[in-house]
Amino acid sequence: MSKSVVLNLGKGSLQEGFADAIAQIYECEAEVHLFSVQFTGSLPAAPQLIQLYRRWQILYNLLYDSLIPDLTWRQKFDSDAEIEIESEDVTNISSVEFSNLCDDLKNQINAWLNNPTFVDLEQKLRTKLNSNEEIQVIIQTHLDEVRRLPWNLWDFFDDYPNAVLCLSKPDFEKLDSIRKPNRDKIRILAILGSSENIDTQEDKIILENLPGAETVFLIEAQRQEIDLMLWDKTGWDILFFAGHSSTQENGETGKIYLNSRESLTIEQLKKSLRAAISRGLHLAIFNSCDGLGLATQLASLQIPQMIVMREPVADLVAQRFLKFFLSSFSEFKSFNLAVREAGDKLQGLEAEFPCASWLPVICQNPTEAPLVWSNSTQNSHKLKTSSPLNYRKIIPAIFAVSLAIATAIVGVRSLGLLEAGELTAFDRMMRSRPYEGKDNRILIVEITEADVQAQNPEERGAASISDAALAELINKLEKYNPRIIGLNIYRDSPIKSQYENLSRWMQTTSKFIGVCQGSEGEENPGVPPPPELSSESLGFTDIVEDSDAILRRHLLAMAPAQPCNTDKSFSFQLAAAYLAQENIHLELNPEAAQSKNKLNNQLILPYLESNSGSYSNIDSLGYQVMLNWRSTPEIAQRITLQDVLADKLTPDLVKDKIVIIGTTAESFNNYWSTPYSLKSPQHQTPGVVIHAHMVSQIISAALDNRPLLWVWSKWTEAFWIYCWAIVGGILAWRCKSSLQLALTLGLSQAVLYFLCYSILIQGGWIPFIPSVFALIAGSGSVATYKLRKQK
Repeated sequence: MSKSVVLNLGKGSLQEGFADAIAQIYECEAEVHLFSVQFTGSLPAAPQLIQLYRRWQILYNLLYDSLIPDLTWRQKFDSDAEIEIESEDVTNISSVEFSNLCDDLKNQINAWLNNPTFVDLEQKLRTKLNSNEEIQVIIQTHLDEVRRLPWNLWDFFDDYPNAVLCLSKPDFEKLDSIRKPNRDKIRILAILGSSENIDTQEDKIILENLPGAETVFLIEAQRQEIDLMLWDKTGWDILFFAGHSSTQENGETGKIYLNSRESLTIEQLKKSLRAAISRGLHLAIFNSCDGLGLATQLASLQIPQMIVMREPVADLVAQRFLKFFLSSFSEFKSFNLAVREAGDKLQGLEAEFPCASWLPVICQNPTEAPLVWSNSTQNSHKLKTSSPLNYRKIIPAIFAVSLAIATAIVGVRSLGLLEAGELTAFDRMMRSRPYEGKDNRILIVEITEADVQAQNPEERGAASISDAALAELINKLEKYNPRIIGLNIYRDSPIKSQYENLSRWMQTTSKFIGVCQGSEGEENPGVPPPPELSSESLGFTDIVEDSDAILRRHLLAMAPAQPCNTDKSFSFQLAAAYLAQENIHLELNPEAAQSKNKLNNQLILPYLESNSGSYSNIDSLGYQVMLNWRSTPEIAQRITLQDVLADKLTPDLVKDKIVIIGTTAESFNNYWSTPYSLKSPQHQTPGVVIHAHMVSQIISAALDNRPLLWVWSKWTEAFWIYCWAIVGGILAWRCKSSLQLALTLGLSQAVLYFLCYSILIQGGWIPFIPSVFALIAGSGSVATYKLRKQK
């Protein structure tokens, strides 16, 4: 049995005092309130409390201005927001000053309540109350200025740790028409309003993990959607709102902000709210700023209970309160004690968020009993507190279930059903890697759209660079002695006779690599090589894309395909020529697949099989490796054709470098999607830049020990997945509640991601998505097993 103390202040005000204060004690059992005793008293005028609270409120908002984005957001959104701070009110504030003001406010409130005309009433109350019993103290007043006072500072609440403060209007009635639904679960309608500058997703996560509850979410919904859901015939037990809210100056009107454009008052939902209350809506929680105006409006509809924040509230404070309250309430602590305990726990945040424990307040219809968590959830609660499963039985079960789960996931993975998700996760991790900087061994000479247009159209023809421009470019580059020059531009026509020097140079030099493209059937007959070049000075430019048109693989070699008579890629030829002068030989050896070591001046490039990593039966044409993109906005120094021809080259840009000449003009459509393009799909990567990445991958592996991407064997991957299924099963076995399990699983997934990401930085691509599925499936299976065994 609990007790309810209703303190009706009657007529009066803080300026005039309250001459007819009445305190009534009710004994509450189930839903019956039995009147016990009544005492009378009075309170003197206390106009100083108005000024003191006003100053506290101003300083509170100033102090929290940097902590609560809601304040500035609301003032921007709503011109009639309640808090208007004038420059003459206050000029500066310190935490010490604010702390002293809080102490002063508490002392003044208790001095007022310790007046002899009221102390007699309080002493009589204390003789009828036990400090260990649950007590609901309801302050009844029609004045907003009195409702806003932090009554929780009353010394009475320190002496009665199980007492909880509630507010009520003097006018109320019991709605006999309220239906008492018999539901299997608590039904919650959760409205997540505007999330500007705050994180409503945290509230969503807390509600989603609430045991014994069915929650329906409306996220930044429109008024019509909310109205329609409130009319739901099944009814709701709890209405929850997270987002931005405010109370207008009169203290009687509150607003919730549905999104960045639309706000809503309780009056605008009056009819649908009344219908929801008649169908069992018992509790409204406004986990948002300054909610007393909302409570005032809802009280007129005689809703049994509300929880609001009396002042602007920091995002973290609101989330912690919700977590503390629902954790206690869903574990069958009474509503009032759950609120009191949650509010008291907020005191731990007050070093960062002063007065956090002052904010939550219950608004109560005195004729209605508090909401009780659904009886149907008690069975599940008993399950949670029953003795743990026998160790010898559960461990073998976990291993057996995990083996079945891992086998199923590996089977599904082999069919390619997880490939898209795994590649997406791979791309995200690739984009998150640390910055590596440019590769200073490479220079890109790019032919831009402006470079194309600057050339004589008759000389250039359909190409991006004319013979004249190419001859002049090569002369200027050769002057500074590059180690190797690569021309990533198709040139299947002979060089004109007037540029015989260029033709002769291309035929005799060992420092030049040209390109061609192999045939892919009638639709793509390929592109022949420059007539002046032998096969030793050629490289193909064929590129392999994944099924989602993203380039993740690097084709190094393949059988020559007419009309391109070479078996090595353009990037391989450039890297091989560069490394030859470092006395390093490139080795293509499928038998040494996944070797990551450089042995005897040989770099062995790991061979990518058709089912390597997350791939399932890809086209493993030729000799492929994974492309380990360099994590940098610019792979190498770039200079335009016009700048080179204008003698803007310097020796340090060219000497002993790999110079790659290619087109970046959009009119030639040589652009490709990469894992980095996904950040901005409109920004694809030019082919010449892609080839620079490919060259850099090879020479960096040889000279800098930068890892090439590798994968585990299928058996190792399967064992890894199996281990994570076991982890999920053990977590489900050890966790005592669904909320604890959900939080632990979230942490485990974060650890898993960190491990996969860390190994990727070292070059290893290991299963992430299959391991997540194994973790979740393992925990879900064992949790279900526990429930069945305990029944």
